[in-house]
Amino acid sequence: MISTLVWGTGNVGRAAIRAVAAHPGLTLSDVLVHNPDKVGRDAGVLAGLDAELGLAATDDIDAALAAKPRAVVYAASGDVRPDDALADVLRAIRAGAVVVTPSLYPLYDYRGAPAELRQQVLDAVADGGGSLFCSGVDPGWGNDVLPVLISGLGSTVDLIRCQEIFDYTSYDQPDSVRWLVGMGQPLDYEPPMVAPGVPTMVWGGQVRLIARALGVQLDEIRETRDRRALEETVTTARMGEFEAGTQGALRFEVQGVVDGVPRIVIEHVTRIHPACAPDWPTPASGDGSHRVIIEGRPRIEVTVEADDENGNRSAGGNATAVGRLVGAIDWLAAAEPGIYDAFDIPLRPPVGVFGR
Repeated sequence: MISTLVWGTGNVGRAAIRAVAAHPGLTLSDVLVHNPDKVGRDAGVLAGLDAELGLAATDDIDAALAAKPRAVVYAASGDVRPDDALADVLRAIRAGAVVVTPSLYPLYDYRGAPAELRQQVLDAVADGGGSLFCSGVDPGWGNDVLPVLISGLGSTVDLIRCQEIFDYTSYDQPDSVRWLVGMGQPLDYEPPMVAPGVPTMVWGGQVRLIARALGVQLDEIRETRDRRALEETVTTARMGEFEAGTQGALRFEVQGVVDGVPRIVIEHVTRIHPACAPDWPTPASGDGSHRVIIEGRPRIEVTVEADDENGNRSAGGNATAVGRLVGAIDWLAAAEPGIYDAFDIPLRPPVGVFGR
């Protein structure tokens, strides 16, 4: 059994606890929390499971890492604290753990990451013997292995488009939705998520991964964005009111350009209410979906919808991303210490299939 620590109990951490608990090759050794109100609470309760797991959450990072977990699922946010997240991950690697995380965006494609950043990880690997695998929570598989797999079904490929289409009406992350993405803010507000260069920093690595897998050379990576205002004030169940005239929808693309033409596109279409920007792409059903479109011959379109936590599509997306990360732990534990990406690690059936 591989002792596994889950660090963080937000949207990603809850799914990680459930995934580790369900994996017959892993054992949940500790759960780290930041909120003092969560200290001492049972991990199963924090994860929304029907039963307790008999493991109390702790905020003692030193003690948790001193126990030498073989693996760490780092689920704490890196959105507004990238330096702190990196320091946490390096600390876990130096403790000898294999670390899986969605929180370090520049390391999705570690080969294309800044040399100084990559060297920090390599130094930690050399010091402690741990490993690192970063993959997106939006979800990563939808922007790397899935589009490459599907592209192999056609005879010609002209464009690969990966879409996340999401309605935040039922979401429960007001800081991210209002300030990071800019919903409910005046249109002259600059959302940090789409400030120039940020989309490329977050998703450019996945564009480069696809290009590398296809054997094509990128000329450059471009960004586009569009924002729409709410025509009427709307009220959401979990985040309150969003006023008319403020941002109600955001659409942006990160484009990998080949021979002057965008050929690999990662696109996000997000709304605070379905009435805003109805002419933009919409989910197949419900409040969100992930879609991969291969323009070519034949044209191929695959839509993935995942529900979790009582039908929540956002939670479902988190859970599938976490499933990819947690499912890689036993492979990483058997591999040489190092940094790995989505195409280094095979996508395998779950070991917990059909109750095993």
